[in-house]
Amino acid sequence: MTNRQQLFYDHLAQTSDFPLALDIARAEGIYLYGQNGERYVDFISGIAVSNVGHRHPKVLEAIQNQLDKYLHLMVYGEYIETPQVKLAEVLVQTLSGSKLDNVYFTNSGTEAIEGAMKLAKRFTGRSQFVSCFNAYHGATQGALSLAGAAFFQQNYRPLLPGIRHIRHGVLEDLEKISCRTAAVVIEVIAAEAGVRVPSIDYHQALRQRCDAVGALLIYDEIQTGFGRTGSFWAFEQFGTVPDVLVAAKGMGGGMPIGAFVASKEIMSVFKHNPILGHITTFGGHPVSCAASLATLAIIQNQYLAQAANAKGALIKSLLVHPKIKEIRGQGLLLAVEFENFDTLKPIIDRAIHQGAEGERVITDWFLFCNNSMRIAPPLTITETEIKAACAVILQILN
Repeated sequence: MTNRQQLFYDHLAQTSDFPLALDIARAEGIYLYGQNGERYVDFISGIAVSNVGHRHPKVLEAIQNQLDKYLHLMVYGEYIETPQVKLAEVLVQTLSGSKLDNVYFTNSGTEAIEGAMKLAKRFTGRSQFVSCFNAYHGATQGALSLAGAAFFQQNYRPLLPGIRHIRHGVLEDLEKISCRTAAVVIEVIAAEAGVRVPSIDYHQALRQRCDAVGALLIYDEIQTGFGRTGSFWAFEQFGTVPDVLVAAKGMGGGMPIGAFVASKEIMSVFKHNPILGHITTFGGHPVSCAASLATLAIIQNQYLAQAANAKGALIKSLLVHPKIKEIRGQGLLLAVEFENFDTLKPIIDRAIHQGAEGERVITDWFLFCNNSMRIAPPLTITETEIKAACAVILQILN
């Protein structure tokens, strides 16, 4: 064990007994490089974060330009900061034709979920939430209360009361949404459940049910937004529009940022009773906003969302093997299902540490589906790079 590794274990808080502990020296595009020159394909984009790859030149340029102007100036919402204003404008343009025209910037997806929950309670005057089994919306107290898996929650109780759970994609469960429900918080595509894509009918029925009982519909697009599933926002593929939209992860080009978006009517409740109804110090940090604005432009100008479906289809066509039971997903958010975790885990480990012909591939599993391999590479990945990464996985399977 190197001194650096020892310090990692001694002084950095650990969240498991088996971290990957890869010692990364630098990153570029779809690749991470170890201290001794090892090259890894980041086939999961740091968990759906590096949608435009690592250290994209235009993102770095935007960061540097902002560094030369100013960093933090004031708590959120008090000063007119150009990166925030420009990013909010362009985000709203991606939602044209909807009432989603007001953006609240945060530091992360979890924080955006917390803000969206407060917004729903304040706007509706209700306190009950509906979320899905096997869903993950973050680890803070409110977001954790939404999680649909008791083993994540059990040692942190009491959590928020009044949370009801439904099965993602199951129409009959929508009856649990009632006149007491402040909001339904739901992933458009159930990511941590193993990338479960519901029907168009389901999302339209969900929208109708929320309208019928006066509940807000909150779409969590923390993993699916910013082009990952073949459209800029995944909900565009289902013919529905939420009342509140939550984004993060791929939003920042590698910088920390999140947001929740609603109509000005809904968002305005934060202005009174009490004043400053939601506060963040660093939310919408100007450097992160500049990086996000560049990321958004790259995705749009290079048509990365539109290319994601073809790239995902290529992965599906290549990863054919008797050990692979099914490949689910949309665009470049895929779940490759194996018999069980005991089958999958050695494959993941060998791909990372052995690879083939010097190529190593980083994959993972899902929180609530540990027999499925997570594949979510940068949207910038080329066909040649896809073929090389899939060849590594197939060689290990053989």
